[in-house]
Amino acid sequence: MQWYFVAALLTILTSSQGILTTLSQSNGGYKYDYATVPFLAEVFKLLVSSFLLWRECQSSPPPRMTTEWKSMRLFPIPSIIYLIHNNVQFATLTYVDTSTYQIMGNLKIVTTGILFRLFLRRKLSTLQWMAIVLLAVGTTTSQVKGCGEASCDSLFSAPIQGYMLGVLSACLSALAGVYTEFLMKKNNDSLYWQNVQLYTFGAIFNMARLLLDDFRGGFEKGPWWQRLLDGYSITTWLVVLNLGSTGLLVSWLMKYADNIVKVYSTSMAMLLTMILSVYLFNFKPTLQLFLGIIICMISLHMYFAPSNMLVDLPLTVKALPQSLDEISVNRTTDS
Repeated sequence: MQWYFVAALLTILTSSQGILTTLSQSNGGYKYDYATVPFLAEVFKLLVSSFLLWRECQSSPPPRMTTEWKSMRLFPIPSIIYLIHNNVQFATLTYVDTSTYQIMGNLKIVTTGILFRLFLRRKLSTLQWMAIVLLAVGTTTSQVKGCGEASCDSLFSAPIQGYMLGVLSACLSALAGVYTEFLMKKNNDSLYWQNVQLYTFGAIFNMARLLLDDFRGGFEKGPWWQRLLDGYSITTWLVVLNLGSTGLLVSWLMKYADNIVKVYSTSMAMLLTMILSVYLFNFKPTLQLFLGIIICMISLHMYFAPSNMLVDLPLTVKALPQSLDEISVNRTTDS
């Protein structure tokens, strides 16, 4: 399977994620406990990966599976990073508004490139660095509203703590992705075996979050397992399947492509969501949206196109003679 096919599918699923989530609302709110959706998505990913691993084990030769504790103990770390990241997100939103938070979230595009270079030792060309910066600029441009609106004034009026937490959130998001890629590529283990380990810990951490929410609420609504599926509709199940399928595609990209491909897929998905919202939710397109799309398309071409398509290379000329002897031989031949 080609990586660009998986990346395109990830873009489509990610763009439909927000739309399905919006459609699952009722009267502007959720009838179901939204915290149960990530848990069920983790369970879905775990079941699919377990089934695919079982099928892989039936083949010959069997897949490689490292079962040493020294290796397996590394797999809870992404879940821990995401847990910290989620808490930082909530803390950030106490200092900045939603629009400012979304714009600051584009910093993760650049921080992913930096950590990609520092931790994975992957060298990027100058053009690729420029493309990554352009991608961040393009996604930010598409989210900026008209300068006459109040939200534009609030962009630079938040307290310093909000900006510091926003940068920390971007770094944690990038670190989780880069570390997951490191785990996937550190050996030749089966992708499905690595997924089983990742999603087992993911399900455990999401279950712990649900239990913690119960303790905070004093079990007012009863334990989480008794109301797990309360308020679920067909659209809600589509949200779960979408989130789970997206996670499986991301793990494939981490194994066989890299974080930058994932960043481009999710960024393009955001733009695609805005375009679809024009038709589905009467979202009014802005000049900033069109400019952002153009900038992102240029960035996409700059990053993935062969260098000979981006730079005009000089024509090959005949090499000059390197010594006086060569000149003498050439003159003798001509005469």
